[in-house]
Amino acid sequence: MNRCIVFLLVLLAGPVIAEVTVPMHAVKTDGAGESLGQISVSESKYGLVFSPSLKGLSPGLHGFHLHQNPSCDPKPKQGKIVPAGGAGGHYDPASANLHDTPWGAGHIGDLPALFVGADGVAQHPVLAPRLKLSDLKAKALVIHAGGDNYSDKPAALGGGGARVACGMISQ
Repeated sequence: MNRCIVFLLVLLAGPVIAEVTVPMHAVKTDGAGESLGQISVSESKYGLVFSPSLKGLSPGLHGFHLHQNPSCDPKPKQGKIVPAGGAGGHYDPASANLHDTPWGAGHIGDLPALFVGADGVAQHPVLAPRLKLSDLKAKALVIHAGGDNYSDKPAALGGGGARVACGMISQ
């Protein structure tokens, strides 16, 4: 009898919307810095919605990507320490080897650019139509210092700058 009541309550409540919350931190060559806030990620019928609640970033557009490893640790690359280099490259399970729009044929980890207001606050959600919540497991979200033109020309990976913030996703 109790199972019937629980089942009925679940049906009446409607679909459960799963959500993942990713704490974001500034990154430096010596590791993670101060907390910048968090990004909540929820699944919709149109893809994943990334809802930032961040402060302390420089104003303007920032490249925003899902990276392949669940690490925000610094890592050496070509003789230099890269902040959040442990996150690896953009998530690209199909080996597209192409930086493209979030709805295009490139890396599935290419997300829409993140807008930060003049006050250093990012709160505008972005939609990633090709991702599902299951794609996030054991990955990292990375915010870059510059914008993103969604192309590998004239500069690789959208011309964005250094990695300035990172958040690990373990679930």
